[in-house]
Amino acid sequence: MKEIKFVDVGEGITEGHIQKWLVKDGDEVKEDQSLAQVETDKAVVNVPSPITGKIKIMLKEGSDLHIGDVLAYIGDESELGSVQQNATQSAAQPAKPAAPAPAASAQQAQAAQQSAAQAKPVQEVLATPSVRKLAEQLGVDLNSLTGTGPHGRILDSDVKAAAAASSGRAAQQPQAQISAAASGSAAQTEFANAQIRSMLERHKEDIERVPLSQTRKAIARNMELSWTIPRATHMDIINATALFEIVEKEKKKAEADFGVKITFLPFIIKAVVEALKENPHFNASYDRDNLEILVKKYYNIGLAAEAPDGLKVVVIKDADKKSILELAKEIAELGKKVKDQTISIDEMKDSSFTITNIGSLGGGFLSVPMINYPDVAILGIHMVRDFPVVKDGAVSVGKVLPFSLVFDHRVVDGAEAVKFGNALIKYLEDPDFLEMLS
Repeated sequence: MKEIKFVDVGEGITEGHIQKWLVKDGDEVKEDQSLAQVETDKAVVNVPSPITGKIKIMLKEGSDLHIGDVLAYIGDESELGSVQQNATQSAAQPAKPAAPAPAASAQQAQAAQQSAAQAKPVQEVLATPSVRKLAEQLGVDLNSLTGTGPHGRILDSDVKAAAAASSGRAAQQPQAQISAAASGSAAQTEFANAQIRSMLERHKEDIERVPLSQTRKAIARNMELSWTIPRATHMDIINATALFEIVEKEKKKAEADFGVKITFLPFIIKAVVEALKENPHFNASYDRDNLEILVKKYYNIGLAAEAPDGLKVVVIKDADKKSILELAKEIAELGKKVKDQTISIDEMKDSSFTITNIGSLGGGFLSVPMINYPDVAILGIHMVRDFPVVKDGAVSVGKVLPFSLVFDHRVVDGAEAVKFGNALIKYLEDPDFLEMLS
């Protein structure tokens, strides 16, 4: 008999939600057959059967899950019957009266009371295998930590902070400043909660409570992480006349010959990659524990995508190695998966730089997007539109593409942002570069 558990799938995912069972209780299932669809923070994943046999479902559709929870058992009828029988016996069998204990002396009773008062309840340590391994390597006792993750889960950052504190490396700020920052944050949280309670008291009958979906919970956590980044924004405008003409020309050819729709986005991705090569600190992450910039030698471009249950970021892996046609195909395929809710976790992780295409929604001239943590920058591109442009002293109607570059000011400065923006403008305004790509 085999247990079907909700396992650690990585990416910091600690909980899920049974969206749909694909089989019925008591069905015969085959090895690798999809049993259920579970919604996580990142995606809807299929839970496969590890063996062939009959299934006993333990949790209903709509149930929330945490790592280690048993969804079902698979085995033969006798094995599943024993599971049901054991469950029935444990529920129905009356508790046996305990045998009378021998009388204890007054001294023994007092000692037992003192021991019970001093004893602390043993709590389950919530941590992934990778975090446990890290704790072992750094000599950190997980039982001594208070996790900052969901439901008190211990994160690798908690372990690193504890290790740094024990070795004396964590005290880079005066302790008074740390305490003041912590108390300030707690005070702000309590003030916000008080405002909510007051509102509910006044308008209890006129408020509908809508629970957050798994995706919306993830978005909320990511936005809170993003807001901890000291950010700044650089904005500029690209003369997109040449880009518009190239896309119009290639669009007809690509649709006729390959059935692929060409948009501005593949060209923008290729220009972004070249700008990142010239300005590598934008293709990076910030290691707060070790005060280091982690410059990435790969170019995985994240693309913000609108989904039925909230915003998701899909990732074009190794964008520097793909042609315009290949990028266009992959963008379309990933977009369809997001809408169909068949996107996988692997297709939404490991970005090195992110683009959000505000213009595809039909509006916006300038904006300030939120950085996709742990990237250090995000590029917001807006709608290509007719606009007066000046060339050789003459004003004419051309196409312009506004953009916003939001960046982590701990890693890069405004001057570097201007250089990145100028590189982007240089490539997207260069007809020769655009022709070469097509």
